[in-house]
Amino acid sequence: MIRAYAASERAGKFEEISFDPGPLGDDEVELRVEACGLCHSDLSLLDEEWGETQFPLVPGHEVVGTVAAVGRSVTHLKPGDRVGAGWMSRSCLTCHNCMGGDHNLCKASEGIALGRHGGFADAVRLQAAWAVKLPEGLDARSAGPLFCGGITVFAPILEFGVKPTDRVGVIGIGGLGHLAVQFLKAWGCEVTAFTSTGSKAEEARALGAHRVVDSRSKDALKAEAGRHDFILSTVAVPLDWNRYIAALAPKGRLHTVGVISEPIPVPAFSLIGGQKSVSGSPVGSPAVMAKMLEFCARHSIAPHVEYMPMSQIDEAFQRLRDGKPRYRIVLENDFA
Repeated sequence: MIRAYAASERAGKFEEISFDPGPLGDDEVELRVEACGLCHSDLSLLDEEWGETQFPLVPGHEVVGTVAAVGRSVTHLKPGDRVGAGWMSRSCLTCHNCMGGDHNLCKASEGIALGRHGGFADAVRLQAAWAVKLPEGLDARSAGPLFCGGITVFAPILEFGVKPTDRVGVIGIGGLGHLAVQFLKAWGCEVTAFTSTGSKAEEARALGAHRVVDSRSKDALKAEAGRHDFILSTVAVPLDWNRYIAALAPKGRLHTVGVISEPIPVPAFSLIGGQKSVSGSPVGSPAVMAKMLEFCARHSIAPHVEYMPMSQIDEAFQRLRDGKPRYRIVLENDFA
């Protein structure tokens, strides 16, 4: 039996449940959860913002744990291995996207907490291909947020060939943005942090930002015109998009990983004249996750986290709802 924390209704409280997951699949592993990060996407699922939530809901998709059991066809992992798991729990492994290394774009992919029980539990199961081993030198206790927040901002750096000589901007210095700043600084870029929270200016510089721009100031945004080769938006709110497009250099890209509820208005001429692009992306493939973890270990990059016991899951969700974490909450397994 697996024990977990489940909500039975929209924005509801969590209660402990037990369930029988059935036989372990041949291509699956079962992880004993050590800790699981709390992501804003978990709150979106709880609040039914995307219309995909199924109750009872056990969220959680930034899992770190040890392999407790492996299916008959699993050869690359063994019991005792410390691994992490993120947003996705399965892909078909045979479609064009999977065969090309873009497992994260598989049309048959499954989420770890969509239509099944996720990581706020004492154990979780997933396809072994999506369980990624942690390298030596990486702090396992704080690593959970790398498997969603981290990979979400790391993958486009690789995908779009961001160069060490580039001038880049990061919009929003929160759970995703604070990792993006660290990645891009270590990548060698000149990093500008765009933030609407004045108190985060010094924090952004401590994370590695060379410059900080007040995103509430139209004059400050106007002064950025033509400067940036790549701007990464990590926020889930509407922005003054034309100002950010204007801030791009020729052939620059404005890329969003924030799930924005409103359409992004983009006048064609604002792109055509400078051959600019606007794009978005989900999480990355298992191979890109492994590269990210190695990069973090090499450059001592880690999420800034607050630890809470998993039994305080209601308090943790409320803290996230109130926008208080700096910058990520990790819930540690304290099932008796």
